[in-house]
Amino acid sequence: MNSQSYPQPIPVAELDDHARGRFVSRTYSHLFGAILAFTLIEVMLFKLGYAEPMAKAMLGTSWLLVLGGFVVISWLARSVAHSAESKAAQYAGLAFYVVGQSIIFVPLLYLAERFAPGAIGSAAMVTFLGFAALTAIVFVTRKDFSFLRGILMWGGIIALVLIVAGAIFGFQLGTYFSVGMIALAGAAILYDTSNVLHHYSEDRYVAASLELFASVALMLWYVLRLFMSRR
Repeated sequence: MNSQSYPQPIPVAELDDHARGRFVSRTYSHLFGAILAFTLIEVMLFKLGYAEPMAKAMLGTSWLLVLGGFVVISWLARSVAHSAESKAAQYAGLAFYVVGQSIIFVPLLYLAERFAPGAIGSAAMVTFLGFAALTAIVFVTRKDFSFLRGILMWGGIIALVLIVAGAIFGFQLGTYFSVGMIALAGAAILYDTSNVLHHYSEDRYVAASLELFASVALMLWYVLRLFMSRR
């Protein structure tokens, strides 16, 4: 049997400066594209009047069902973006994830617009500044933050258990939980940005942008919740 060998993707850390710069540029252009698409979808949903019935429907059902659906969407999208050989499939994974985030954000944005005017803009600005500062730390220091992986895994599990327990037993996750989740999102941004510089394969810039977008969305969610709790 004849075997055919295919060139293996090269890790970012082993690329020359020009190739590494191209990878970073592609990653962040896709990230900003995902953020723009997310913003346009939300604007469209609110302008066309779809946001209110969507928010009421989601708020009127078990949040565990909504969260469970999003977890499935997230898992599928990430799996495709990280493992598919086809660029079209990788882009489909990113698009699927952005749409999923857009849908799950609708109830929070609806409540913020109705009961906390100005909170959305303030949360977006704080999230942008936090993301920019954390990104600068990684790019300036060139430090490998892969040691945060274990912390993120355990932090994510604990957070998920608390969210599920809150939904089942009806207790509110207050200000300290939001602050903790903002810190966790900040650690995720450090970890993801570090991976962009050190660990991704050169052909996985779509997957890299998806992970960064997920971390930015997580930070935005809890910064917005924190602003809403102060109104």
